[in-house]
Amino acid sequence: MSTTAQAVKSSAKKNPRIVISEESLAHLEGLADGMLRRHPALADRLYEEIGRARIVAADKMPKDVVGMGSTVVFRDENTGQEKTVTLVYPEEADIARMRVSVTTPIGVALLGLAEGASFYWDTRDNERRMLTILSVTQPDPEG
Repeated sequence: MSTTAQAVKSSAKKNPRIVISEESLAHLEGLADGMLRRHPALADRLYEEIGRARIVAADKMPKDVVGMGSTVVFRDENTGQEKTVTLVYPEEADIARMRVSVTTPIGVALLGLAEGASFYWDTRDNERRMLTILSVTQPDPEG
């Protein structure tokens, strides 16, 4: 195996497994389609995440996995700082209330990850950070 092939295989192993609810799938694909012109790199990233995800029925979605409406506590391993955000669709985003859109770099990175997963995230300033999911809380089904 060539060095390049080994590097590609090795980096593929570093991506944590993700799970997405089939209930969210069509909306997420539509958002990725809509982002293609304005933010092609981010749209490609969302497509990649969708493409590698295990798609499950909403009632089979693991409780410790970040889905739409989940509240997530994560730690920035570079700074040790912890943040709590809720992953939402763009129309519900409100950074003042820590409601992060799935169409942002951090939103795409969080989608589908389970508690304990660590991942690299590239900020808008192209700074690479390692983040770890500490806890996931699902939205109240009563709304």
